Amino acid sequence: MKRTLAPALVVAAVAVLGACSNTQQPAHDMSTMSSPTAEQSPAESAPFNDADVEFAQMMIPHHQQAVEMSDLIADKSGIDPRILDLAAQIKDAQAPEIEQLTEWLEQWGAPVPESGSMDSMGSMDHGSTNGMMSADDMEALENASGSEAGRLFLSQMISHHQGAVAMAQTEVDAGENSDAVAMAERIVETQQAEISTMDELLSEK
Repeated sequence: MKRTLAPALVVAAVAVLGACSNTQQPAHDMSTMSSPTAEQSPAESAPFNDADVEFAQMMIPHHQQAVEMSDLIADKSGIDPRILDLAAQIKDAQAPEIEQLTEWLEQWGAPVPESGSMDSMGSMDHGSTNGMMSADDMEALENASGSEAGRLFLSQMISHHQGAVAMAQTEVDAGENSDAVAMAERIVETQQAEISTMDELLSEK
């Protein structure tokens, strides 16, 4: 009897083990497990360097002033509609970039310039002016009216854009974060085009 029962016991044992294996299989299904890096956004995990941080910290107040200048000219009467359209275009482009630059700095654990603060601009060294307007320049634009205000806005914004292009080109050359470099390339392209438009408008004044 022992010789005939042994194979039966073996078969039964194998069946039990197979059943246990089948019932435990779902616990090891990797498709139901989340990757430890799945919650990381590309921006958070992308590499960056000091040039990227400096670019963001410098461009935020620079863009903020361009938006302020655009608001000043938009509130005036007797302004060439083409200048008003340009001012709106500048604001529409740069306001979202301020938000994106701020988000990057927060992700990188770097200080974000306070709104309206130009302190960080003092450390810039691109071999030329950064294009920022002084308090007197802003007051002059605020007090100007009509065609004179239009001319002043154009001449100031050309200088302002030239400074932004220089800053952006530095980021293109030295930055590591692909998204920041892409923004810098876009700034160079769009603001160079706007400089050409403003030169043409100014030549008519």
